[in-house]
Amino acid sequence: MPHDGQTPPIATTVVIEGLLEMTGQALGPVDAVLKTATARVKTLVSEGDRVSGALIEAHQTAAHGLAWLATYAQALRQMQRWAEDLKSKGTFGETEQLLHQIAFGEYLWQIYGGIQMNQGEILRLQDLGLSQSDMRALMEPAVMTLTQGGNTQAARSRLVELMQEQSANNTVGVSGLDEELEMIREQFRRYAVEKVEPYAHDWHLKDELIPMEVIEELAEMGVFGLTIPEEYGGFGLSKASMCVVSEELSRGYIGVGSLGTRSEIAAELIIAGGTDAQKEKWLPRLASAETLPTAVFTEPNTGSDLGSLRTRAVKDGEDYRVTGNKTWITHATRTQIMTLLARTDPETSDYKGLSMFLAEKTPGDDANPFPTEGMTGGEIEVLGYRGMKEYELAFDNFHVKGENLLGGEEGKGFKQLMETFESARIQTAARAIGVAQSALDISMQYAQDRKQFGKSLIEFPRVSGKLAMMAVEIMIARQLTYFSAFEKDQGRRCDVEAGMAKLLGARVAWAAADNGLQIHGGNGFALEYKISRVLCDARILNIFEGAAEIQAQVIARRLLS
Repeated sequence: MPHDGQTPPIATTVVIEGLLEMTGQALGPVDAVLKTATARVKTLVSEGDRVSGALIEAHQTAAHGLAWLATYAQALRQMQRWAEDLKSKGTFGETEQLLHQIAFGEYLWQIYGGIQMNQGEILRLQDLGLSQSDMRALMEPAVMTLTQGGNTQAARSRLVELMQEQSANNTVGVSGLDEELEMIREQFRRYAVEKVEPYAHDWHLKDELIPMEVIEELAEMGVFGLTIPEEYGGFGLSKASMCVVSEELSRGYIGVGSLGTRSEIAAELIIAGGTDAQKEKWLPRLASAETLPTAVFTEPNTGSDLGSLRTRAVKDGEDYRVTGNKTWITHATRTQIMTLLARTDPETSDYKGLSMFLAEKTPGDDANPFPTEGMTGGEIEVLGYRGMKEYELAFDNFHVKGENLLGGEEGKGFKQLMETFESARIQTAARAIGVAQSALDISMQYAQDRKQFGKSLIEFPRVSGKLAMMAVEIMIARQLTYFSAFEKDQGRRCDVEAGMAKLLGARVAWAAADNGLQIHGGNGFALEYKISRVLCDARILNIFEGAAEIQAQVIARRLLS
């Protein structure tokens, strides 16, 4: 980093002395740059006193880049909170110090030199309207020392030495969660190791549905009713517990970690927008997995533009008849109800005319996947995320009971759906952490076992460096995700925080899987090796539950409003 001719001191030991104080001091300069960037971008995208949607689109790189800069600032703040909490409890050991130090060293440098939005797009501060003079806010002693001495090869190598001393089933570093949540983690990690990991690759290669036995076992463990209130047969646990469960099951296989997603979305919809009768009828069934739901929102040619949906629901006496096409419907065959978004007001062409239904259907099988009258479908063959399968659905005068209009009122569907996005994105961020952790687990073992040029791969610095950065970024994404869950549990609006967690988590998962495959070399490209599956599974995380570009757009609009 350019400076005034004075070379900042570089740590002679692996862990920088006075680390926590120094990382705390680095937050102020980052916030100053973020504040300046926000002001500059707001000037770019405003007409008078109002932020213009058209101008945000015209200056999309700047707007989305601001979202990434804000995500990095929040990620570092949460790492600092995590580190200070561990320090107060006496659990801020060498592993945790190295994770923290490398995180700050790397992310501070990226903020100054270029944030990796993805492999092909790097965000520079000048894209946000900042000059070299503005960037000088980062030229503080703490920032300069951390960028020079934080993420060094020596630090990465030492971190990997410590990682090799730990049990393969552990996460790298203390999570910072309380004892109850760690007990939940241990329970689901044990289940994943015994009942998921040995079979996941075969399910993927054979493109098989996850066995019903697994769903039944997860139901007994309470996965589907985890956050549903106790009065409706659930456990009434926190969103943080949902994160832990989703993370550990996804670490075993993303398909298993995603089984609870549709139940989470359906329960959120009903809790927030359902009538008392709908809550009493459906929530206990969802909690017990007596009823498995699927989410039926997306249509061909609409993608993220849900407001332009064309599937229509026409009143037929007290009931409705649905006609239209849907696509990318996960786990559509074995489910009993669909959270179905359709247009009830034909005079509208935007979100205002949409309504949400709890549409009942008969579960299908291989011979007859969609036996319900008025409904047909076909499978979409996909690269990864195969355990529940994806489908296209067609509805032709499909019957929906009037009592299953969510909330008993038309035109509220889009608003009802928006209320679920916080939880859905938090859960997706947790799944991403699990996938990234799986990539690290597999690659760490391979790097230790594989011999080249007379020694293990892990002894080569660029291999161990990849493993170290996987561990560091997993912890960063984990702390950002936990923060968003804690905000949700406190009843605070957290669409920005959830979006940040999902945005970063998805990138971290892809980077971990990609680097993991690189460590495997040619073997990683072979279907028989698990890392090939993890790579395919990781790729979807940047697309579903809101593509990365949509996440950045949502964050930017909130920051600028």
